[in-house]
Amino acid sequence: MTADAFDARRAVHASALLATFNAAGVLSSADVHVATRLARLTREDDERVVLAVALAVRGARTGSVCVRLDDAASLVATDVDDETVVVDPADLRWPDPGPWLEAVRASPLVAAGVGGAADRPARLIDGRLYLDRYWRDEQRVRRQVDARLAADDVEVSPHVLATVLQRLFPAPGDSRQRLAAAATALSRFTVLTGGPGTGKTTTVARVLATLQAVSGGQLRIALAAPTGKAAARLQEAVRHELGRLDDADRRLVGDVGASTVHRLLGWRPGSSTRFRHDASHHLPHDLVVVDETSMVSLPLMARLLEAVRPQARVLLVGDPDQLASVEAGAVLGDLVARAAPTSRLPERLAAAVAADLPEAPDAVDALRAGVVRLEQVHRHGEDIGALAAAVREGRADDVLDLLRAGGAAIDFVQTAADSPSDAELAGLRADVQRAGRDLVHAARGGDVAAALTALDDHRLLLAHRRGAAGVAHWAPVVQEWVDDASGRPDAARGPWFAGRPLLVTANDRDSGLYNGDTGVVVADGEAVVAAFGDAGSPLLVRPHRLPAVETVYAMTVHRGQGSQFARVSVLLPPATSPLLTRELLYTAVTRARHHLRVVGTAAAVRAAVERPVRRASGLREP
Repeated sequence: MTADAFDARRAVHASALLATFNAAGVLSSADVHVATRLARLTREDDERVVLAVALAVRGARTGSVCVRLDDAASLVATDVDDETVVVDPADLRWPDPGPWLEAVRASPLVAAGVGGAADRPARLIDGRLYLDRYWRDEQRVRRQVDARLAADDVEVSPHVLATVLQRLFPAPGDSRQRLAAAATALSRFTVLTGGPGTGKTTTVARVLATLQAVSGGQLRIALAAPTGKAAARLQEAVRHELGRLDDADRRLVGDVGASTVHRLLGWRPGSSTRFRHDASHHLPHDLVVVDETSMVSLPLMARLLEAVRPQARVLLVGDPDQLASVEAGAVLGDLVARAAPTSRLPERLAAAVAADLPEAPDAVDALRAGVVRLEQVHRHGEDIGALAAAVREGRADDVLDLLRAGGAAIDFVQTAADSPSDAELAGLRADVQRAGRDLVHAARGGDVAAALTALDDHRLLLAHRRGAAGVAHWAPVVQEWVDDASGRPDAARGPWFAGRPLLVTANDRDSGLYNGDTGVVVADGEAVVAAFGDAGSPLLVRPHRLPAVETVYAMTVHRGQGSQFARVSVLLPPATSPLLTRELLYTAVTRARHHLRVVGTAAAVRAAVERPVRRASGLREP
């Protein structure tokens, strides 16, 4: 790190130990200042304790709920962080774990154990150091989930349930979907998980019909997702599937809408962390369904679960193998992987879906924890599905073999260096120009449906926002390629030229657009209009009514989460990038419906597969 005294990354006046970790890039100046301030308030002068608290602050900033002091070096080395760690954490002078842990346990800054002092900012539990607020949120989630799983007073007739399930899930291949619907009917807490394209949202729609059928249509239902974009897609997908049901089932379910989790809970003026609905003012709903739960942080999940009535059901939907929340916690992954609490759910399910009950012991244990996993993929073909499975399971050799084997659905451009040559980019450039030319020609001709179809035909995904392997570098390159293929846009129209692809960066309920939505500017007679959504029923918005937008010739994998494209090109960063993880590669691979191109070195592919995101948490513990 630079020696510039005015560099904001430098923690001025830090103790020698903290200054070393700050200079190495392990701790930011903010981590150091927060920990140092807390130490002053509690009269703690042991720099080992201050280092531990600074690591806990850093952990919360980079996604971990806590930090294990006996594993801090490896956690820092593999955690996802936008900063550049300029020194290998293993080379730093770490305190000896035994005395370090004892110093932390004895500190006035730290409460030790569950029964420790309630007024201290940090808490040590079984070797895990938390900022106290995150420990309390973790405890809230644990208590809520366990209490709902233990409840066995859900009154549903097994005979009636079995009849409804057979009607709504008639196909032999619907066994896991039937099981998910039955579990939601008989339990107050269910997790529906599975990879992209396994039919999770389709199952949700039929779960709603099942529950309304066995309850006489009296249930009050809330659908929610962590982002406006995800909520809109959930609502659209559920309504589409409900449209395929019989008239009687459609009438029972009614016209369901979806909102963000924040909007469901209700904003409280003057607070960004507390909501109108909470433990003392519950939501009125009988069933709360949350989609894309992998993006829900631990604090938000704690607020949601405590706001749901104890008698209500909760259904969490998502893929734990995708990228987790940008905030602290990996709640969905923890709930799927945690040790199963005592639950009689498999026994209660036997009367309704005996033939659908899993035989494998691990699947039965997961069911006791309320988890049902869908496995049959409907979105992409066998080649991409096999590759996604190999990435998810961490089989680096198999991933490279599948990529090199290629086929009609996969193209691996194995580059000789981290920066691909023009020859190595030829296929990517051809795809970009073909899709861009189709997009621009349709937009200039005023064909909204064709323009929106072309918009989702191909997408370039990257790990970084900045740098040589980031969106900031590649977006203008791609724009130049598109301009070369389709002709330069009319400069007289300024930024609103036909064919400009748009990415919404702020929620705007008035226009119906949400952060993450993509669209395209289309010619409309003498003017232009921005088109968003589905090609069959587009949302048209005049440019002056748009919320904040930016041009989207390329996007990060994080931005692409929850979307799908006919063809996807993934340009990998160098193997040393801390953002290159198994979850990032898996998420990128599973965005493709028909064709996937991966551009990068074999070392980068191997590094991604062998580097799972590590988020320290105690939620998986019994």
